[in-house]
Amino acid sequence: MNYGSNVYLFRMVESLGLLMRTRLWMQILLAMVLGLGIGLLLSPEGAGLVDENLSVILASWFKLPGALFLNMIQMVVIPLVVSSIILGLCGSGNVSQLKRVGLRIAPYFIATTTVAVVIGIVLAQFIQPGNYIDEALLTAATELPGSPPPQMLESKPLPERIAELIPANLNQSIAMRNMLQLVVYAIFTGVAVMLLPQKQRETAVYAFGIVQEIALKIVGWAMLFAPLAVFGLLADIAIRVGLTAIVGMSVYVGTVILGLLILLLFYLLIVALATPMRPLSFLQRISGVQLLAFSTSSSAAVMPLSMRTAETSLGVKPSIAKFIVPLGATVNMDGTALYQVIAAVFLTQVYGIDLSTAQLVGLTLTTVGASIGSPSTPGVGIVILATILAGIGVPPEGIALIIGVDRILDMCRTAVNVTGDLTACLVMDKLLGSDNLEEVTTQVA
Repeated sequence: MNYGSNVYLFRMVESLGLLMRTRLWMQILLAMVLGLGIGLLLSPEGAGLVDENLSVILASWFKLPGALFLNMIQMVVIPLVVSSIILGLCGSGNVSQLKRVGLRIAPYFIATTTVAVVIGIVLAQFIQPGNYIDEALLTAATELPGSPPPQMLESKPLPERIAELIPANLNQSIAMRNMLQLVVYAIFTGVAVMLLPQKQRETAVYAFGIVQEIALKIVGWAMLFAPLAVFGLLADIAIRVGLTAIVGMSVYVGTVILGLLILLLFYLLIVALATPMRPLSFLQRISGVQLLAFSTSSSAAVMPLSMRTAETSLGVKPSIAKFIVPLGATVNMDGTALYQVIAAVFLTQVYGIDLSTAQLVGLTLTTVGASIGSPSTPGVGIVILATILAGIGVPPEGIALIIGVDRILDMCRTAVNVTGDLTACLVMDKLLGSDNLEEVTTQVA
């Protein structure tokens, strides 16, 4: 009997080990738990097993694998985005098919972002998280040493901002990582390639296919140590942030997370009503992408996995996945928009600023516009938020109050952002399912 129990235990452990080796999401989940646990044990705000100076040194070393992972992804994200959009456009068959995709995806992205902002405003107005902040916490936050408040983006007239969508200097766009300009460049290039004679078009598609394959090969190398990167990033966060900042801002953090959960339910409703897939099955199939997005706080970092998941797990046509995912990672930032508007209303409540209905409408439009084209990299939401706050009278130093918990919320909203991109892939695949899209990229590969 004892022997049989040992054999059963051995087989169970062996099966669990095989599952861990083959399921990236489980490796990432385990890395997240271990990273947070060890980080809180070492954090001065947690168990404090080591002194503060040593904890800072350990945090920097824990962060190293994550920094290497993110740098490897960022190294190839521009050629990957550009080549993926071009191949996606060429895979759509012709200009008329492209027009059909564009006329559907543009209003879809705007509509979902608007819904996200409205959810955020309603929740912030109903819960009033700013009324739960102790004045002592506000004073302490604004006097924290360290990084100064993020620099606000330069405010430009609308016509000038529209003109700058077209990159006059491509090298500058690459250096500044202006992803919206690069997306516009890729769209122009993709349409031009589609209009070339067939032989030249096939050659161009083949060349861009090679660029994409090289980028994906490097991403594959990075993904080999993704769980280690996740462990290091979360251990670093837990050591530096600890529990105090989160507890002191618990109502604000809870409001944002509740809003993101409502937005997630909204996506599941879209999946249930607009696609044949069941919502729970959808969540199960994209869980790996969500976990990686949560742990890296970067839509760009999970873009290759998002495209692969859309094609293999969700059954989306490659031409649609290769176009929608890179585009969505740049312009479909619903989770970020929801966070920004809740943070803005929260800080107006903290500082006793009353917003009129017209100001709330203006805040909605500003947030929708600011979230479109925001870079898909960690921490960018706080920079965009500084610009939004300038327009409603909140002092710049108010950002110091929320910057301590920003990374935690950044992780949550990034997971929701990639969920929105994959939802868009399913919806567009359903809407365009009868169009018999031509898979040019598959034919020439």
